[in-house]
Amino acid sequence: MNNAHVSSSPPPADRPSPAPLPAGSDAELVVALGRARNRIVEEVKKRIVGQDDAIALLLVTLFARGHGLFVGVPGLAKTLLITTLGETLSLDTSRIQFTPDLMPSDITGTDVLEEGDHGKRTFRFVRGPVFTHILLADEINRTPPKTQAALLQAMAEGRVTAGSSTYSLPAPFAVFATQNPIEQEGTYPLPEAQLDRFLLQIDMPYPSEEEEVEIVRRTTAPVRETPSAVLSLDEILALQALVPRIPVADHVVRHAVALVRATRPDAPSAPDAVREYVTFGAGPRASQALVLGAKARAALDGRFAAETTDVRAIAQAVLRHRLVTSFRAESEGVRPDGLIGELLESVRP
Repeated sequence: MNNAHVSSSPPPADRPSPAPLPAGSDAELVVALGRARNRIVEEVKKRIVGQDDAIALLLVTLFARGHGLFVGVPGLAKTLLITTLGETLSLDTSRIQFTPDLMPSDITGTDVLEEGDHGKRTFRFVRGPVFTHILLADEINRTPPKTQAALLQAMAEGRVTAGSSTYSLPAPFAVFATQNPIEQEGTYPLPEAQLDRFLLQIDMPYPSEEEEVEIVRRTTAPVRETPSAVLSLDEILALQALVPRIPVADHVVRHAVALVRATRPDAPSAPDAVREYVTFGAGPRASQALVLGAKARAALDGRFAAETTDVRAIAQAVLRHRLVTSFRAESEGVRPDGLIGELLESVRP
């Protein structure tokens, strides 16, 4: 198998045991999740400077049982952020560096022929790096579509099919992929069907001047802080199961649907900018992502119900990778974030 798989998390036995969350009602679990979120951010901040929005959206993605696409130039700690989260949550993390020669079996695994007793030969499935809790797909657009598609079944169903057998992936399972937006020559853009499988696209900006100074101080010092585990595996599964049970009023659902429908150029509610610059708008999975992400955001804040403010807060991350813009938009430098900004001004609660 290809050696692109790099393990980046210590085995669970080497991690300190986190303090257990109190058992109780959903209301008590929401309060506990809000407290745990503060502790998780505190531990992640031992390594990550700034990027508050990215950290918040990363946690929304994980607890909503989604997958995340990180976009940013090199050196913004995309890989470090994801591997640090795995350590903080007692989760196993695998990394795949995507390259043009990577094969699907390098991700999912392959059958190997073994010779047993009396010369009898049998096939044994050797699991690939996808069998983990958090899979970091580094520069996913550097590999051809055939290999990119190897992740589709895993992302959609939590399973992998190899030969005639299907294998379940461990729970929780999340794919966090990274893309470099400035080096596009020789890359393979992700197809819209696969982009739609990512709950959020999380853009990581340059740090501020003071943040960059602190980054340099930390990374050039001899000693670095090590994050401590905050939640156990069972607690993460319980909190993920909690998120869909977070109440959401009908007007919040309707606002999420209204936002998504307004991204479609032929919709009566579409603003002029969408009609001019969007070829295809977002589908129903975007509406689902807005509501589920709003529930996760509310729970992580320790609140007992999702509001329209939660929907609008994550709208950019939900919609930016689901809009197919026209050639005119590209030629005039019109970006999805600008279109979504106009959309939010046009469609009010």
